[in-house]
Amino acid sequence: MADLKFRAKAHSENPTKTVVETRGFKIIIDEPESLGGTNAGANPVEYLLAALAGCINVVGHVVAKEMGIELKGLQIDLEGDLNPARFTGKSNAERAGYKEIRVNIKVDSDADAETLSKWLDAVEDRCPVSDTLSNGTPVKISLV
Repeated sequence: MADLKFRAKAHSENPTKTVVETRGFKIIIDEPESLGGTNAGANPVEYLLAALAGCINVVGHVVAKEMGIELKGLQIDLEGDLNPARFTGKSNAERAGYKEIRVNIKVDSDADAETLSKWLDAVEDRCPVSDTLSNGTPVKISLV
């Protein structure tokens, strides 16, 4: 199967607000007022959690269908901890990103625990966002 290419274009509206366009959709990214923003949208690390939740939902339903599991719905709760010291330039002692992301999934299904465990293993293995986060995908940033 050939690779798919996804694209996004963004521009800054002010120091904290970014407008991203992809496939005709506009996404507003901003920081909360407590971090100097105008709170016009979720911030980048919140969108990262949202992207993971969306991917788990899609892959979860695909895998359930393949396994013959009736999946009535998923509730996905995500949280992560990061120290803002590096991003704000105050310290280089810790990495800038999440130290850990915790995901709790409540599955609405009649499937037994063993089947759901196999389902979860497959979802974790096949989720592109989880794979990207877990495997240190190279990011190449350049000036044009």
